[in-house]
Amino acid sequence: MHIDLVDRDRYASSGPPHDQLTWLRANSPVHWHQGEPSFWAVTRYEDVVHVSRHSDLFSSARKLALFDDAGEEQVAMQRLMMLNQDPPEHTRRRSLVNRGFTPRTIGALEQHIRDICDDLLDKCTGEIDFVTEVAAPLPLYVICELLGAPVADRDKLFTWSNRMIGTQDPDYASSPQQGSTAAMEVYAYANQLAAQRRANPRDDIVTRLIQPDENGETLDENEFDLFVLLLVVAGNETTRNAASGGMLALFDHPDQWDRLVADPTLARTAADEIVRWVSPVNLFRRTSTTSQVLGGQPIKENDKVVVFYASANRDTAVFPNAEVFDISRDPNPHIGFGGGGAHFCLGNHLAKLELRVLFEQLARRRPRLHQSGPARRLRSNFINGIKELPVTVG
Repeated sequence: MHIDLVDRDRYASSGPPHDQLTWLRANSPVHWHQGEPSFWAVTRYEDVVHVSRHSDLFSSARKLALFDDAGEEQVAMQRLMMLNQDPPEHTRRRSLVNRGFTPRTIGALEQHIRDICDDLLDKCTGEIDFVTEVAAPLPLYVICELLGAPVADRDKLFTWSNRMIGTQDPDYASSPQQGSTAAMEVYAYANQLAAQRRANPRDDIVTRLIQPDENGETLDENEFDLFVLLLVVAGNETTRNAASGGMLALFDHPDQWDRLVADPTLARTAADEIVRWVSPVNLFRRTSTTSQVLGGQPIKENDKVVVFYASANRDTAVFPNAEVFDISRDPNPHIGFGGGGAHFCLGNHLAKLELRVLFEQLARRRPRLHQSGPARRLRSNFINGIKELPVTVG
């Protein structure tokens, strides 16, 4: 079988190459993937979890966590972001940021999220684009709430996020330079927010993060700017694409939509199954820190190692009937939020809360919702994204 797991045109036309991933799990689970550059493709659940939980063996900092290689200047700058750090630096940063994501903080958002969903659904009539009218605004409203930013700023956040993750998509950005410009605009926006909170502290995540913790530790200016950048992208793109991909999965499996409409409380397990099925983040890159063996293959120091969550989440060794979309699947040990370890998604509880409330309200309030045109996918091998999903609100 011809193997090309990073062809962006394939992702744009039909999503992750599950036929190739299935073959690799069975025949070559740690596979030397030819290309420019070549890399080790890790496709089996057990191996993806092993890589994720051993930052000492598979580094996020040496060559960053994103697939594309970067120049030394960019690497040095991006290492200030948690995504591209290893312990102990990552541990320090995460402990500071955790102050904004306590169970109390997230739990207190449920009614607010339900109100946002109801407001969005109130405005949905006739034929609409589910992505821009429902899936995208929800996490952006929540991010504005977390940051204490005006709701009117959500359009700016939406545009910046699209430009940063869509540098290879003609609809969003025509060059990596536009993505870099968007990042600089987010930095400036973060600086403005921090200055406002220093002058007028409020009960929000920005105020908590710019104040010293019990040990006197705080985020410096660059660290705070990069946290806001990560929140704008990670807190937006994952939930947005899980929501739109989940809606498409329910259209593709109308029996599951009928089950959800009949029993909206299934939204609790449906949220996890949607994340498993969609795997909004397709891959991350690590760099081997030593000569070692993974899945029977000899890995050399500094080899590029890429883990594929979309593959691991359909591993039949872990998920019975893995190719079946089942909104009542339980247990569901998916790794759509990462395979554990240092980089397990900080906002996973918030994302699941948003998805649960959204699909519960959709089932209750828009039971006759149906697809009215083809979905258009993002041209990206990183984010399993949907740019457009026409629906008719019955």
